[in-house]
Amino acid sequence: MRNVIEDLLTQEERQKAEHLVTQLESIFIDKLSALTEKQRSSYKAINETNKLFVNKVWDYRQRSSTLSSPDVDWQEFEKDYNARIYAENLLGRLHSITYRLESTKILHDYDNYQDALNDYAYSQYSRGAGKAGFTEKVAELKQFFARTKKINTEPEE
Repeated sequence: MRNVIEDLLTQEERQKAEHLVTQLESIFIDKLSALTEKQRSSYKAINETNKLFVNKVWDYRQRSSTLSSPDVDWQEFEKDYNARIYAENLLGRLHSITYRLESTKILHDYDNYQDALNDYAYSQYSRGAGKAGFTEKVAELKQFFARTKKINTEPEE
């Protein structure tokens, strides 16, 4: 059977990636928020239209500050704005890596499952041929292929 993916990461690259993720975690551990599900539903992320609205208000602030409300702390607004832009850009990059890692994992899972099916078929064949040890192996692996009883759905006459 031909595998659909090959592991191209060296052990050194794996260790380096692990180290870099650990570094990211240590940088962010006390500086990023972790909202509860209830908090997430009450705050919610703003949609694209509202992001455009925020951007337009910021644009007005930059071009015509005399038109800006004196009730807004514009220094804090700018900090939040820049932090949001930074977070959004970093998230996009991390999502791209996450998507590719998930896709790669799916392909490795697929390869493992296909090979496991081939091994199970071999084990069934070997059990049928009377080879030692395969009766127990097939019995143990059979649990993963639970068969459901067919329910008679036709009305009785």
